[in-house]
Amino acid sequence: MDDQVRYKIAEAARMAGVSPSTLRLWESQGLVEPVRTASGQRLYEPAHVERLKRISWLRTDKGLNPAAIRESLSVEGSTPAVMEVKSDGAEKTIGARLRHLRRDVGCTLEKVADRTGITVSLLSTFERTSQGLSVKALHDLADFYGTTMAALTGQGESSARESLVRNAEWTAWPPTSSGVTVQNLTTGRRQMECHRFQLAPGASSEGAYSHDGEEFMHVLAGRIEIILDGDQFFELREGDSFYFESRRPHSWRNTHEGETVLIWINTPPTF
Repeated sequence: MDDQVRYKIAEAARMAGVSPSTLRLWESQGLVEPVRTASGQRLYEPAHVERLKRISWLRTDKGLNPAAIRESLSVEGSTPAVMEVKSDGAEKTIGARLRHLRRDVGCTLEKVADRTGITVSLLSTFERTSQGLSVKALHDLADFYGTTMAALTGQGESSARESLVRNAEWTAWPPTSSGVTVQNLTTGRRQMECHRFQLAPGASSEGAYSHDGEEFMHVLAGRIEIILDGDQFFELREGDSFYFESRRPHSWRNTHEGETVLIWINTPPTF
């Protein structure tokens, strides 16, 4: 077997937010075709996992049947382009970028785990696959290394005085957290970080985080719960807007039965 990262069916199902039996059903319906070992064991590559997440969203949020899902998946360009971090002219995944940062500061996985509270196994897996960390965990890692999530995901500085991004032509952060899609509404890093969040049912930050700055959000569709300081709860519905200071510990989760979409702005660029 080559060095391509592959997951067993239980791992792939967990990352997609479904059961192993569901993956077997989707395979029988021709929606996904995993790699098979000589003994017949199913193995799923990162591209399979992203496809599974897409299938789940089309099935639960859009209510499509298997035939309609197959047709939707066959349409090229149905999902936004995903950025990869570049370093010294070579493309790198966000996991590889974090491994490079860790080695630059001379830290072991054990030391990073001790400082961030993220387990060694999760850190090791993420450095190899760029999969499996929550938004909070990724933010804590960025803070540990003295950088930001936007910088980790490849948003470089821009000298242009303006930025025009056409509808549905957004680039997206690498899909590190299950059910969370972050799309860039500007090119390059600006004094305002403007993002479009798509949250699958049940998606959350998986914990509270804080940083310098101010935040503004406007809900385009669905419903989201924001928790400030651990004990103040705010439910935002379609059309609602919300502002708060980023230094206040904040967490969030999609409380809608379907997808929630919102515009999220941070200033200065500290997210």
